Amino acid sequence: MQPAAARAEHVSFAALRHRDFRRYFVFNLASMMADNIEHVISYWLLYQTFKSPLLGGFAVISHWTPFLLFSVYFGAMADRYDCRRVIQTAQVMYMAVSIAWAILFFTGAIQLWHACVLLVIHGMAGVLWSPGSQLLIHDIVGPEHLQSAVRLNATSRQLGVLLGPAVGGGLMLALGPSAGLLVNAALYLPLSIWLLLVPYTGHRDRKIAVARPALSLRDAVNVMREASTNPTILSMILLGGATSLLVGNAFQAQMPEFAHDLGTDKQGFAYSALLAANAGGAVLGGFLLEGKALLRPSVRTATICAIIWCLLIAGFAATNSYLTALVLLFAAGVVNLAYLSMAQTLVQLLAPANLRGKLIGLFNMSNFGLRAFSGVTVGVLGSIVGVHWSLALSSLALAAVTLGLLAFAMRTAADAR
Repeated sequence: MQPAAARAEHVSFAALRHRDFRRYFVFNLASMMADNIEHVISYWLLYQTFKSPLLGGFAVISHWTPFLLFSVYFGAMADRYDCRRVIQTAQVMYMAVSIAWAILFFTGAIQLWHACVLLVIHGMAGVLWSPGSQLLIHDIVGPEHLQSAVRLNATSRQLGVLLGPAVGGGLMLALGPSAGLLVNAALYLPLSIWLLLVPYTGHRDRKIAVARPALSLRDAVNVMREASTNPTILSMILLGGATSLLVGNAFQAQMPEFAHDLGTDKQGFAYSALLAANAGGAVLGGFLLEGKALLRPSVRTATICAIIWCLLIAGFAATNSYLTALVLLFAAGVVNLAYLSMAQTLVQLLAPANLRGKLIGLFNMSNFGLRAFSGVTVGVLGSIVGVHWSLALSSLALAAVTLGLLAFAMRTAADAR
């Protein structure tokens, strides 16, 4: 099924034709980069201070688990409140965490419980930010250019992943870790200030609902039920959940072992290139897809791209050639951005206006929250059969599940005719 808005004439970088989206793109990129700069500096300092693998594991859990537990709730907040204020609240949380890291490390007062609290606040800020930002870009560009905006938004996220380590390392070298973290906090200010000056609330086609103080369990169940009544929304939520649960980005955590087996286990350009290849492919893919106005959003195209992604990741797991591995990871980044941005676009376009934030939250819960468990399918199974086999088997199992989703979508579309 392809929504009417998605069938409109496609032009290159359509969302950038909107002046306010151009500004949002730049300011949002700065915030995305700041998020990754903080990871680079704080993780390095935590390792130097505590030398604790357990704390490193907690950092991953605290990043993804809030998406699993709170995405629907914060999606409901985006439905009920001015999204500018929701995003600004998340930005203030990010800034406060960066400043707190700077003070604690500079004074030498950092303790383990401080680190755990700050990691949790950082994770909560991420899940609070996401639904509000999606509603905001919908308000800025409208449904006709939504796919372009979602794809460019995802591209800016990957660009932040690429630039963050370089800028973070440069700040540490030039200013020292604590001063670097203070500069990093300032990178969140442009977006926060810009949001004070624009009229967008994130609710283009309706008024903001009257806020209620909490989202009950019954409300969450109703959102699940609403998603199940729309086969396209349901298919895209299941697609995001399946990819996150079975594979996700767990192979990044296993990259040292893959690098060792490919003969590039020493730290250096070759190893760094493996780590950056997926994000680099996503960035280039986002700009290429936008430049050519390719791949209009549809369930069939999204699921086919997901199947191609599975095969590319399985090929990466199986190859013994470093150059082939690099090419496969890069190509996987291209199609990963393509199908995830397409899936999110379809959810936003087809969601009822009064439930859009909740359904975006449900998609985020599925797509991001379930990544907390992908370490089981790849990591735990890898300890038994080896990471190459575990990643390949997980990818092929995901391909089979995705084929089932494609068959379900095609049958539903045929029944609707």
